[in-house]
Amino acid sequence: MTLLFALITMIAAVLLARPLSYRWGRNAGYPIAALFLLALGMVLRDAPEVLAGGTATGEWMWIESFDIALRLHLDGLSLVFTVLALGVGALIMSYCARYLSEEYDHGRLYMLLSLFATAMLGMVLSADIITLFVFFEITTLCSFFLIGAQGLHQARPATRAFVITASGGLALLTAVLLLWHVTGTTNLTEILDDAGTVTSSPYAPWIGGLIIYAAMTKSAQFPFHFWLPDAMVALTPVSAYLHAATLVKAGIYVLMRFSEPFTDFWWWTTVLVVVGLITTVIGAVFALQQHDLKALLAYSTVSQLGWIVALIGVGTHDALAVAGLHTFSHALFKATLFMLVGVIDKEAGSRDIRELSGLYRVMPFTAVLTALAAMSMAGLPPFLGFVSKEKGYYAFLELPGHWGWIVGAIAVASAAVTFAYSFRLLWGAFAGPTQQRGLYDAAPSFLAPAAVPAVAGLLLGLVVAYLNPLFDRMVQATVLTEESHPGLSLLPDSIASPALWMSAATVVFGLGLFLAREPVDRALQRLVLPVTGVKVYDAAYAGLLRLCDLVARPARSGALAPHLLWPLGAVAALALAIPLTGGIEVTDPPASRPEDWFVVGLTVLAVVGLCVTRSRIGAVAMMGVIGFLVAGWFILLGGIDLALTQMTVEILTVAVAVLILRRLPKTFSPVSMLRRSGALAVAVVLGLIAGAATWVLTGQRQATEAAQWYIDETERAAGGTNLVNSILVDFRGLDTFGEMTVLAVAAIGLLALLRGEAPADEKARTMDLPGDKTVLNTARKILVPLIAAVALWLLWRGHYEPGGGFVSALVAALAVVIARLPRSAEHPSRLRPIALLAAGLIVAIAAGTLGLIQGSFLSPITGSLEIGAFYQGLTTSLIFDLGVFFAVLGLVVAALDRFTRGAVPHSDRLDLAAAPPPDAAEPHTDQTQPADNQPTVAEGGPR
Repeated sequence: MTLLFALITMIAAVLLARPLSYRWGRNAGYPIAALFLLALGMVLRDAPEVLAGGTATGEWMWIESFDIALRLHLDGLSLVFTVLALGVGALIMSYCARYLSEEYDHGRLYMLLSLFATAMLGMVLSADIITLFVFFEITTLCSFFLIGAQGLHQARPATRAFVITASGGLALLTAVLLLWHVTGTTNLTEILDDAGTVTSSPYAPWIGGLIIYAAMTKSAQFPFHFWLPDAMVALTPVSAYLHAATLVKAGIYVLMRFSEPFTDFWWWTTVLVVVGLITTVIGAVFALQQHDLKALLAYSTVSQLGWIVALIGVGTHDALAVAGLHTFSHALFKATLFMLVGVIDKEAGSRDIRELSGLYRVMPFTAVLTALAAMSMAGLPPFLGFVSKEKGYYAFLELPGHWGWIVGAIAVASAAVTFAYSFRLLWGAFAGPTQQRGLYDAAPSFLAPAAVPAVAGLLLGLVVAYLNPLFDRMVQATVLTEESHPGLSLLPDSIASPALWMSAATVVFGLGLFLAREPVDRALQRLVLPVTGVKVYDAAYAGLLRLCDLVARPARSGALAPHLLWPLGAVAALALAIPLTGGIEVTDPPASRPEDWFVVGLTVLAVVGLCVTRSRIGAVAMMGVIGFLVAGWFILLGGIDLALTQMTVEILTVAVAVLILRRLPKTFSPVSMLRRSGALAVAVVLGLIAGAATWVLTGQRQATEAAQWYIDETERAAGGTNLVNSILVDFRGLDTFGEMTVLAVAAIGLLALLRGEAPADEKARTMDLPGDKTVLNTARKILVPLIAAVALWLLWRGHYEPGGGFVSALVAALAVVIARLPRSAEHPSRLRPIALLAAGLIVAIAAGTLGLIQGSFLSPITGSLEIGAFYQGLTTSLIFDLGVFFAVLGLVVAALDRFTRGAVPHSDRLDLAAAPPPDAAEPHTDQTQPADNQPTVAEGGPR
């Protein structure tokens, strides 16, 4: 259970980030770092069991009937990545406490970084491929918000990173679904134990290819490498944590986790080795080309990730062990370097090595720490980076035939360039004459987070043999074997070791590149590629937008006809297709009743009235009449729930329409007879098609087995007698929760898009004409409490009688409308839509969490209350229904808030508050105005 507690601790860090920031400002980084370390300590409690060859597990059942649970496990591979995610994360949080300014939005940054760390922890501990994918995608979302946090300048790089990595997420989702289909389970351990089923499946190449694509996009492999340097617009702590130590390692983790089924496929090895080598070479060359220290580190990260991917492609036990070791050592020296570049930027005001010189005299401690990390990156002994580089040479030479030497030669070339840019960084910033003598070292609290991994890289290199048990277990967890002893050591096997001489060649060639840095730099600056990844992406993105513009052009019209064309055309096409496919066997529909024809007659009259009226308010009234007639028909058929919903929706529609109509002319614009005749012909044809379809299809469907089960078992299984409500909040509660989320998103979009601001010259005017509102105010005082009471009554009884959260929210919305009518825009509702939406989602989640007591999320807990002769059934579904109530009410309040903002031209407005004085002149109406969707200027001002 310690794994679950560790995850809960990280969730607590997310929730506490803003409160702690409000209290302590940037210093909130320290208590959040303590939470990171607490979670790491909980995980490390299980480390002895893992190092002994076991696996620690934890499980939190979510939906038992589908065997969907939050399953966690800790093995050697998970342990390595957990130490990186939480250990480096704690250092970054401490670094933020000194790096950030006092005015920065600390709460947002700390919350997103904590959420990212939580997602990384969840991903590496996941023992279920569904939860692994979910956490994988959360890291993508966090990265997007963290990169784009600084403003519009960062928006485009953040979008590029998001689109590329999110496409990889979709690929991973497809691979996960295929794995589920092939193996019949989402349990990661069972899938990997049954690797033979995966490899023998015809889907194996697709699954492996999709996993490779997901990892390539996440870990910035060629040709997707360009998003990572582009993302360096983010804050330095974000770059140090996400783009050096964790986010880009998510792809590495996925490749290593799924290596077992695919290692023996030639295409897996070929793709990973080739792509990895291309990436490591071009990343190293581009890094050597840079003058900006942060850009240099970004391309360096690309290069190092390519090195790791190539090692994973080799796939031997030694190669996988070295891939893990280099992932670990890279996180240490790269996190240090990013943090120290931030220190230099803060102190010297620049990251350009052409503007920096001689800083070792004024910033000696910064220089020493940078040297430690740079030498580890360059692969010099006795640092951990040297061990991972040299063991990497051994691994590359294990490739069969002459390929080992070819790949080894390419690796030496990449490592030589790495040596050169490592010393370019160190020399460019700290050597030479001191230009800024007024500088000094940062405070110890600022340098300490960078010092820890820098020193660790040196100490762990000296005692690397002690890491053998950890990386042995990591390889065993990756390839699922009991025998794996890579034998990491600082000293070479012998003086004749090829890897030793390859390391020597690396130093010689790297030193030569560094000493010839001026001609090399001139040559690299002349290296301008005709095509770059950013240009290709931007061209593809622009082309996609043009295609979307072309496709969406018909729907951008303000007129109704283009919008109606598609659904009505689909109805007509369906009507033509049915006879061509053999038609449908017509059955005798149920016999009609006199009252049915009475409703039909009234509906026909209302439709005719709707067609002939030129008054906007009249048209809305006729639409309401039609809706009420349909509701009456539902009542005749016994659908009380449907009738209640229909009536409340109709009332709300009319009320909202009336509020909008105050902004429009009283009458519709005149249209030509030809257009009216055409519309009438289309309406008659489509009406006949719809009527015929209704006649033919009535009676075709019978109650399914599932429907009959609901009828027979709902009261026993859910404790409710209202079948519709029980299905919504009990049996399909997760669907309903998803729909609530959609409502919340729609409401937020409405609030964001319709800002509710009136034109500048109208803001001083009042919303309504002066008039006597006594009737409306009196009605409000009487009706609002009564309607609110009815809404609560419907909510309370919804599980047993017609009612429920949705209908009660619509009824409560009527009270909001009545309370709103006498008020002007200058007096908005006291209800806040965002608060209502948030309350709805929180209450629904709380109700679902209570269901875990019964063993499953959203599982209802039923009971009863008996006092004498009084009996009342109780269920936690009522709490969930309350969440539905808040969410629906929030959406309606958002609509009312936005649709009633802004001023209205006095001459065109429908005055609903009071009739005009008897002697008032009729406002002039321009009979030559254009169609309804075109803006006009009437006497009262712009409409």
